[in-house]
Amino acid sequence: MASIVVIGLVLLLDILAFVLAIGAERRRSTVSRTAEPGGRRYCVYDTDASTWYGVSALALLLVGQAVAMAASRCFCCGRALSPGRWRFFSGLFFVLCWLTFVIAEVCLLAGSVRNAYHTKYVSGYYNEGALPCAMLRRGVFAAGAAFAFLTTLFVMLHYVFYSKARAAPPPIINGGGIGMTRI
Repeated sequence: MASIVVIGLVLLLDILAFVLAIGAERRRSTVSRTAEPGGRRYCVYDTDASTWYGVSALALLLVGQAVAMAASRCFCCGRALSPGRWRFFSGLFFVLCWLTFVIAEVCLLAGSVRNAYHTKYVSGYYNEGALPCAMLRRGVFAAGAAFAFLTTLFVMLHYVFYSKARAAPPPIINGGGIGMTRI
């Protein structure tokens, strides 16, 4: 049977990661254009909060995935699972949870790095005709949040089906069939 402690811990970590990713999307840095008395214009970025929200979401999602994989022995270590539908579903959701996890981590990492780059390192003068101030695109952290939610769902399903396959009785190997004796 699935452990309530593992399910609760992974669910808590992944929900916190989801909330922080949504917070990072809402707190993306904005830019304002100001001018010096000499007429030169430059970009000023306001906040760096979404970078830290994104990094925190990335770390919490990573810890949640590590806890779930340690509890399920990463699906490949330990005693073999009993064949059947539970093992099939566990394997399917194992692959899906890793796929969505990698996509969520890439979105959160890319958004955090890009936002940090804009707020820390890009502040300078620009010409009137050029596209003056670069900003992080809307939706990068939201995509990370969506994939974090899917990761949570798939990890939970993987762990529950893994537990059911682990608890199933082992198959009967010598139960019947054609005897292979000498004639």
